[in-house]
Amino acid sequence: MHITLESDYAIRIVLYLSQIQKRAEAKNISENTEVTLRFALKILRKLVAAGIVKSFKGTQGGYELNKAPAEISLAEVIETVEGTYYLSRCLDPQLGCNRENRSSPYCKVQREFARISDYVRKEMQGITFDKLV
Repeated sequence: MHITLESDYAIRIVLYLSQIQKRAEAKNISENTEVTLRFALKILRKLVAAGIVKSFKGTQGGYELNKAPAEISLAEVIETVEGTYYLSRCLDPQLGCNRENRSSPYCKVQREFARISDYVRKEMQGITFDKLV
């Protein structure tokens, strides 16, 4: 199990902006995080839409955090890119469980997966970027 490369890159971008605590051009963000400019721009759009980052146009344009690093959790960044964390796809309400017999042993396993998913999500919510800088 692992997070996607896009989530890894989003974490790098937010961490970089947390470290410098000022506005940065997309090109500088790309170079300092080792994310291609094209992919960095795609991720930055998602981070802006989620309110984690704000963008500025013009000669003084660029990107900076929209919140203090202490207000941005690892969970928020990952879920901005990937959606809500679920250990098993059966737990995702959009995909839903397709089992007719919900008392089967498999559904008991899914309940444990739900408990583990909640635990992981809570742990990631407790890790903020001020702790990672």
